[in-house]
Order: sequence, then structure tokens, then C-alpha cells
Amino acid sequence: MQKVKISPFRLSSLLRLEPDPKLALKLFLNPNPDTNPPPNPNVKPKPFRYSLLSYDLIITKLGRAKMLTEMEQIVEQMKRETRFVPTEIIFCNIINYYARARLPDRALRIYDQIPSFRCGRTVKSFNTLLNGLIYCKMFDKVNELVKDINVYAQLDVCTCNILINAAFSVGDLGSAWKVFDEMSKRGVLPNVVTFGTMVNGLCRNGMLDEAFKMKEEMVEVFNLRPSVSVYVALIKGLCKVGEVDSAFGLKKEMVENEVKLECSVYSTLVAALFKAGRRGEVAGLLDEMRLGGCKPDVVCYNSLISGYCNDGDFDLAFGLLKEMVEEGVKPDVVTYNIIIGAYCRQGKLGEANDLFDEMPSRECKPDVNTYRMLFDGLRDHMQLEEAACILDEMVFKGFFPRDTSVSDFMDKLVEKGETKLVWKALNNLAKGNLIDVGTWSKVISMVCEQEKLSDTCNSIDTLTLTSSNLASIN
Repeated sequence: MQKVKISPFRLSSLLRLEPDPKLALKLFLNPNPDTNPPPNPNVKPKPFRYSLLSYDLIITKLGRAKMLTEMEQIVEQMKRETRFVPTEIIFCNIINYYARARLPDRALRIYDQIPSFRCGRTVKSFNTLLNGLIYCKMFDKVNELVKDINVYAQLDVCTCNILINAAFSVGDLGSAWKVFDEMSKRGVLPNVVTFGTMVNGLCRNGMLDEAFKMKEEMVEVFNLRPSVSVYVALIKGLCKVGEVDSAFGLKKEMVENEVKLECSVYSTLVAALFKAGRRGEVAGLLDEMRLGGCKPDVVCYNSLISGYCNDGDFDLAFGLLKEMVEEGVKPDVVTYNIIIGAYCRQGKLGEANDLFDEMPSRECKPDVNTYRMLFDGLRDHMQLEEAACILDEMVFKGFFPRDTSVSDFMDKLVEKGETKLVWKALNNLAKGNLIDVGTWSKVISMVCEQEKLSDTCNSIDTLTLTSSNLASIN
């Protein structure tokens, strides 16, 4: 039975329906593999007439799947198309994929290549590039591009918002104010996002008075209603300095102004109540939250679990962990880290280790903070052999403890005369190039006291050779 030949329109439909990016790529590259060849072998079959939509779909699927090499091949093929001109949004997406993959040079390259596709560049792709560079922390390059912005595009409010956010990200409040003040000179009106970015940055830097003045200016001068992000930033700022009642006053204002109360508001207030010793008010706040149709998310649950753990109420904390699963809210690594950290602080190392061991079966992988907390807890409570085992696993996973933790751990091992554990720890630390001069001095002193000189030299030579080999490999 002869198969129906796939048309360009049909290919777009099939690509949209195919969830597997590898199968989608195979389909795109060879949409009609089994159709009958032309009767004359000297006549080449007509090339498939791909549509712009097909290119857009396959580039999106490959970019999201981080199949960037394959995506680049498709982009190069698209450059040879002459029947249509690619839209700028396709290149904005490609820039985003490179930025998310921490490949800023490729993002810059594709931005420079946009004209070679016969596509015009506007401020939209320029803003996308700026965002990507900021995500990759290439602030110097951002400043370099902005100096010559007129060469690239006409600055708009989105550009200004990005630059303000970048300035706050590096703690440069002066530059943030400068961009905001120059907007009016350039005829660019700030929008809700502008004020949200300014207020959030000011609050993060403890400038609450200026943040509230910015909120007033937003309403009185520009006739803009404060958004959720503005209120959340102010509430977080107030809670950070212990002004819990004022934070609740802002929550009341949100209700009066018909601004939707989101989980982030409740999460912040829950944490603030626990910190202020007002745990008894938490239940009422949660009841209000649920009556208002706001379902607790993982951040809100984490705030609750943290509060109860800090109070030493692990039964309630574990009850919430169970409730999360029942409510369809998946606990994340932060959830487990909160409980493990609290266990370690209270010396409940058996419970901490049990939960640590259970994490993979709960579909949650421990991160560097998990390992660091457990390592520090075992070290602080002199369970040195167990700490050495965690250090071994930690380094194997590509995680490393804090320098101060390493120093204190080695001090304890040397103090206790745990020679075997010292060498085991040193071998692990060497894999991460974590052996400093102080650690060497302590170990050498210990070994000199416990071993003959010849044995000491052999031990040191062995470890030095190991460290050198590992360094050359790295």
C-alpha cells in the first residue's frame, strides 16, 4: 500500500504533535522516506518545500531539549531558504536557548548574523540579547553594547528595565537610579515593571523609605497601580527588618485595592510570624489563605516546615511533608534541606542521615547544601568516620565542602590522632585541589609525631604525587 506523501502543511502538524525532539528531527530531515522515486533515475526528486512554521517548530523543540548542535544545523539550513524571510522572534528564541545553556558567545554570534538571514533587527532582539548576557553574568559586555545602543536599536522601556535590573544585580544602585532618571529625558515612560524592579532592588538593599517613595510616585505622578511584585517586595523588606504589623497593613491595602494575594505574600508573612515568635497567628493566616482560594505552594510549605523545625516541632514538620504529597505539591530539595539542617543543628544525626538516604527514593537528589549540612553536622558532633564517608561521596558527586569546614574537620582528625582518616580525607580533598598550606602543616606535624621520619617522607611523597597527577588531569 502506497503511503500518503507528507505535505509542508502536514509536516508542521506532525511536528507540533511529536513530543520526542529526536523523532521530530528525524521527521523534519526526511519527511517522505518511503515515497516512490521518480521513474527516470537521471531526474533528481524535487526538494521538499519547508515552511517557516516547520523551521520554527523544530528549532523550538531542539532548543528546549538543549540539542544545540542539531539546532545549529537546522538554522544553517534555514539560511539557504529563499522563499520566505525568518521572523525576528525565531532568533530571539535561539538567543534565549544559548543564554540558558550558558553560551553567551553563541548568543552574540547569532544576534550578529540576523541580517544575513534577510531579517531586520529591532530592539526586541537587542533586549533579548541583553537579558541573556545578564543571565550569563557578562555585565561588562552589557555595558559595552549599551554605550553604542544607537547603532543597534532605539532604546525602549524594556531596555531600561533590563539595565536597571542588571545594575541592581551587581549592587550598583547609582547606575540603576541614573537609568531611571534618564528615561524621561529620552521620552521613555516607566511602566509597572520599571517600578517593580526599582522597588525590589531598593528593598533588597535595605532602602525602604526610598522604596515607599517610589511606590507613591508610581501612583501620584504616573497614575499606575502598584502590582503584586511591588507589594511583595515591600512586604519582604518590612518583614526583614521586623516590621511585621506594617507588612500586614500592606496586605490589607492589597485587598482594598483588589490586588490578588499570591502565595509569595503568605509565604513571607508566615516566615515573619515564626521569626517574631508569633506562631499562634500562623493557623489563622493559613485559613484566610485557603478561604481566599490561594492554595499553598512549595515555597509556602517550606516556610511552614522551616518555622516548625526551628521550634523543634518535627512531628508537625513531617505532617506538612505528608500533606504536601497528598495535595499534589512535590517537595523540593529545599524542603529536605530544611529538615536535615534542623536535625543536624539539634544533634539528631541518625534522623538526618535516614532522611538523606531516603531522598533519591522520593525523587529528589541531594545538592551541595545537603551534603554540606550533613558533613558539618557529623563533624560538629565528632562523628568523624561518618563525616569522612560523606566527604568521600560528596567529592565523588562533584561537590565540595566549605574551606572553613575542611579546616575544622582536619583539626579534629589531627587532634584525635585519626591517622587513617586523615589520609583518607586528604586523598579526597586532593581530588578537588582543596589542600591548603595550613592543612599540610597540621598533617605533617601529626605524622612526624606518630611515625618514623622515613615513613613520614614516604607518606608525603605518595600524597604529593597523587595531588600532582590529579592536578594534571584537571
